[in-house]
Amino acid sequence: MRIGCPKEIKNHEYRVGLTPESVRELTANGHEVWVETGAGLGIGSTDADYRACGATIQPDAKTVFDGCEMIVKVKEPQAVERAMLREGQVLYTYLHLAPDPEQTADLVKSGVTAIAYETVTGPGGSLPLLKPMSQVAGRMSIQAGATALEKANGGRGVLLGGVPGVLPGRVMVIGGGVVGFNAAQMAVGLGADVTILDRDPEVLERLGVHFESRAKTRFSNQANIEQMICEAELVIGAVLIPGAAAPKLVTRDMLKCMKPGAVLVDVAIDQGGCFETSRPTTHAEPTYVVDEVVHYCVANMPGAVARTSTYALNNVTLPHALRMANLGWKAALKANAHLAEGLNVHAGKVTYKAVADELGYDYLPVAEAVN
Repeated sequence: MRIGCPKEIKNHEYRVGLTPESVRELTANGHEVWVETGAGLGIGSTDADYRACGATIQPDAKTVFDGCEMIVKVKEPQAVERAMLREGQVLYTYLHLAPDPEQTADLVKSGVTAIAYETVTGPGGSLPLLKPMSQVAGRMSIQAGATALEKANGGRGVLLGGVPGVLPGRVMVIGGGVVGFNAAQMAVGLGADVTILDRDPEVLERLGVHFESRAKTRFSNQANIEQMICEAELVIGAVLIPGAAAPKLVTRDMLKCMKPGAVLVDVAIDQGGCFETSRPTTHAEPTYVVDEVVHYCVANMPGAVARTSTYALNNVTLPHALRMANLGWKAALKANAHLAEGLNVHAGKVTYKAVADELGYDYLPVAEAVN
């Protein structure tokens, strides 16, 4: 199979779909890999590095899209990229379709077979291709929030860890999954006063055992969110419903009781955001202010630490890419039910139920799509 890796073009996105080492694995299995020139510069990998691992360097994205049977990316294809997709081609990347009707419509129109990293499952309902980026985003959310809290950046002027004689900042983490756990770890490490909210008693118990007295846990309901948000200097939105739009857990009315200069970091922004006042931002302009509350809603947070993120991502995406290249995508999905969960769009049909329900498409079960 000929596999293509174009350069990412989303604002300040420095990750790349394939590392040179991943290219070596694919070519060692008899596949041809085309990489757009400069695609790896954001992670410190040159065209020469890719050539040394067996890649063919191509001058532009159009050549890569036109000439390859499978496209491996990181972020959802932008409009100019979607225009280059075609029927019979496999797109393997993050998609986050539920809050993005324009992208969904374009993918349906193109006829492409689109497999989304974020809905590929693992044992016990885990999301192994989303997990490494959730770990990165969770840890970065505290870094970003701490920076946004600085007075020069519009924040309240609070040091999360405090100093002797001065109380630490209060951090509220909504959601105790991978993002929330990693955010709490970072915040606890800085010495902040941390409270984690979640609705799953087993998650709350696990968090309580792990953090002991270093972080508090509370059941996530409207009353507790309303109380905690009034006290917090930094609020991390870390909720996830796989494949579906995030619920709006913090309303605009709740912002009225927040401290001026407090910060909201919405890690769920890829799925539409879990704060009513959230809208996607970029690394170029990461924050904005609503009702004296600073909002950080960068939709590709891990892109800022591109090398770490790319290598962590390739560790989990490459095995499935190899499987599809070796067997063909249909045989690979038939042989692996977890990979089959990643199929979101195929030949003009939406094949992921949460996306179909959210955006009003007829749902085509994956079992029918692969036959």
